Amino acid sequence: MRCLLINPFYPLSENPSPPLGLAYLAAALEHAGVVVKILDYVVFPYAIEDFRRELDCFQPDIIGATAVTMTFDNAIQLIQEAKRHCPDCLTVMGGPHVSFCAEDTLNAFPELDMTVIGEGEEALVEITEELRREKNWDRVAGLVYRKDGAIVSTGKRLHPADINMLQTPARHLLALGRYRALGMPISMTTSRGCPYHCIFCVGRKMVGAKVRYRNPKKVVDEMQLLSRYGFCQINIADDLFTANPHHCLAVCDEILNRNLKVQWTSFARVDTVSVEVLKRMKAAGCQAVSFGIESGNADILKTIRKGITLNQVVNAVQMCNETGLLPHGSFILGLPGETPETLKETLAFGERLKTLGVSYGFHLLAPFPGTRVREESDRLGITILSSNWADYHANRAIVETPSVSRSILDDIVIRWEEDFNRYLGSIAERMASGEASADEAWPLVNLERTVMVYDMMMAGALEKLETRPIDMNKNMCETDALLDDLATRVTPFLSEKTDPHKLRSTLAYALEHGHLAYQPQDNATQWRWTETIS
Repeated sequence: MRCLLINPFYPLSENPSPPLGLAYLAAALEHAGVVVKILDYVVFPYAIEDFRRELDCFQPDIIGATAVTMTFDNAIQLIQEAKRHCPDCLTVMGGPHVSFCAEDTLNAFPELDMTVIGEGEEALVEITEELRREKNWDRVAGLVYRKDGAIVSTGKRLHPADINMLQTPARHLLALGRYRALGMPISMTTSRGCPYHCIFCVGRKMVGAKVRYRNPKKVVDEMQLLSRYGFCQINIADDLFTANPHHCLAVCDEILNRNLKVQWTSFARVDTVSVEVLKRMKAAGCQAVSFGIESGNADILKTIRKGITLNQVVNAVQMCNETGLLPHGSFILGLPGETPETLKETLAFGERLKTLGVSYGFHLLAPFPGTRVREESDRLGITILSSNWADYHANRAIVETPSVSRSILDDIVIRWEEDFNRYLGSIAERMASGEASADEAWPLVNLERTVMVYDMMMAGALEKLETRPIDMNKNMCETDALLDDLATRVTPFLSEKTDPHKLRSTLAYALEHGHLAYQPQDNATQWRWTETIS
């Protein structure tokens, strides 16, 4: 039995990390004896001929794609092409988007055979088992599929009670080296579940209200493994790492007991942190904590059932400052009850937090399928302006309230983007004049490197280079000559505005840090990205 799993494209601006959900699915399948391959179109370019070639080579029995709302269009297009090329393959989709609009999706796209609702490890393994037998999908809980011309559901699947039984994510199937070359973090989880009721989020519906915790020793075993991979940091991607202080402290104590030196970040709520917890997190290597603040207006916080107060926000920030952790806050604009006055309150509160050392940013409300804000939009006074799923990236407005238009919301975010670009421009000016220190220059230098590496990856620049002899200058060392030649040869794949000196520096940095590798071949050189990490 062979299963092909697909991570659909989404842009670099979304700060991608290696697809943890697919790695969990792949691990469960491999444990069940299934041969698995992962195609990751976030860090590999897509071309239809190459995709068909992958299908012909791997010959999958099952083709599965994951999708959030923003990536659904890309995912379903891959499923459609896969079904056209391999009509006998079973096509499956999972993830938060189709978990909450499964019937509509199956009705609209006949190429998709079934959807998996919620957590997918157990269901996908049972699908492979049933595919070997009688294809009686009614025996697999948590599916929506076609039967005798109708769309049927096999009912809700219970969440796995003991997530310690899950297999370690199959990261050996991921192109970890590409994400590392982009300077992106690697993620892991210590729990599943969210006990809170925010009306804009599907987390509680996806993974349940009861938080299920992993054994701290297993958590730190995985963290210790990831620490050897050379990523800039580890992101603990739990909905809420600080939901239970005993679990949080136990993980931190295990890190400290092993004297493990690792940098990590986590998500928290302002009403679930304490000086004791934050101090222990800092001692264990935590660098930053992200808080969902959402609004600077108390009434809106009540409407969205956030369950926090602005005083709690300030107190949490002050505790972070006291313990040496960097607090980060995120706001959502366009929530129910939003008015020009509440927007001013939120912007003013953000500026107040900035004086306390908080880095913060804005998203615009995206009413995802499955959220109460979408299901009850009329009652909440929200007008949804788009059902084009590609618009659900939260960077441009797709909702309005009675007194706040799309243009008002967009203007705020655009001004925020322009301020950030001016900040980068000021760094560039100081660099040009020689005034910027290395630390001051780092944000711009790192961003430019990331963009250049990404552009090379998505153009398939290295893969398209022909091997050829290098004309070595006798006054140059071999590495310098090879890098000069490589910079010249990849330039045609990049924008005409690419600075050749920055490109050469980027390639040298990538080679020095193990992101690039080369291999002599008959007096020539073959370059490649370091795909895997031992």
